[in-house]
Amino acid sequence: MDKRQIRLFISENYGTEVEESVYYWKGIPIIRKRPLMKNAKPKVVELFSGCGGTSTGFEMAGFEVILGADIHKPSIDTFHYNHKSSTTILGDLTNITEKDLLKALPVKMIDVMIAGVPCQGFSLNNRKRHAKDRRNFLFKEYLRFVNFFQPPIAILENVSGMRSTADGAFVEDIENEFRKAGYETIEHRMLNSADYGVPQIRMRLVFIATKKGIKFEWPNKIYSEKGKKHYLTVRDAISDLPTLHSGESSSEYDKLPQNKYQKLMRNMTNKLENHKAPSHPESTIKKIGSTKQGEPMYPKFKQRIRLSWSKPSPTQVSGGIRPQFQFGHPNQARGLTVRERCRIQSFPDDFVVFGGTVQGRVQTGNAVPPLLAKAIAEEVKKAFKKSKYNG
Repeated sequence: MDKRQIRLFISENYGTEVEESVYYWKGIPIIRKRPLMKNAKPKVVELFSGCGGTSTGFEMAGFEVILGADIHKPSIDTFHYNHKSSTTILGDLTNITEKDLLKALPVKMIDVMIAGVPCQGFSLNNRKRHAKDRRNFLFKEYLRFVNFFQPPIAILENVSGMRSTADGAFVEDIENEFRKAGYETIEHRMLNSADYGVPQIRMRLVFIATKKGIKFEWPNKIYSEKGKKHYLTVRDAISDLPTLHSGESSSEYDKLPQNKYQKLMRNMTNKLENHKAPSHPESTIKKIGSTKQGEPMYPKFKQRIRLSWSKPSPTQVSGGIRPQFQFGHPNQARGLTVRERCRIQSFPDDFVVFGGTVQGRVQTGNAVPPLLAKAIAEEVKKAFKKSKYNG
């Protein structure tokens, strides 16, 4: 399929239908509106928000998230709980008009609009990956809202596979759509989350579109594989969390934080949330227990490994509609808890994930790591300051 054919699909019903989660809300959009907080913080809207990893990072950098919208009910429940000042919309964005969104917003002026459009159709981990996947075209919906609201900065992120799908046709079309919407500078770059303090090798393709007079600089790398500040490891991320056996849970810390990262994640949190081990049959427990750190647990599924204490985690994925556990714990014969997955993604411990273990895997696997988003957000702030933009 060449680029011309891809563009034809964009105008013809967004391509091929795929199996959808039963947790997708197909009814009338549900709006839970909150009043606008009176402060001078720049205002952010996140569409295709998932549970709100990008929004969490922007809040860490001092932004005010005023709205999140997604079709996945557990994700919006999580978003609404954790983003205390944000209005939320549970619904299919293809069925929401620009005026609908305007009515839901507590303020008309948006400083930054961000989106993590569904990535499964581009993901290199998707064995059914193909260019016609309907989800590949949902960036058009995000750009429809960008064109209407005209935020000074618009940010779109996806997996690295978007860049190679259909010989780069999607990347070209996204940049062209931003230009048509009146953006002067559009750049994209691959960013590795591990470079910004996330204990995980996770590549994300990020687009930044800015209006005239606003110059965005990409964040400098903080960590590296061999430099003075080494990548954080799985041990750095989760070694302070209570030991669990299959099916067990804990709501209390039993160790002090052992490094700066763990202190950052705890951030004065007293109660431990989402730390429940998945329940495994005895055969699975033996399989994990007999696998060496860093090696696959199943010969046919090389991406399902027992994590190594001494390395960053490989990329966490959502695992599809009915995900099984992806990683084995380095020294406990079980899969990871949702809290451990959150730690590996850099979600702080006061971030509570709703929906249970399976839907927790979906949410954490789809999310942008907050510390990566924070690094981008800090550069957005600098860009506003240099341009003397004040909303």
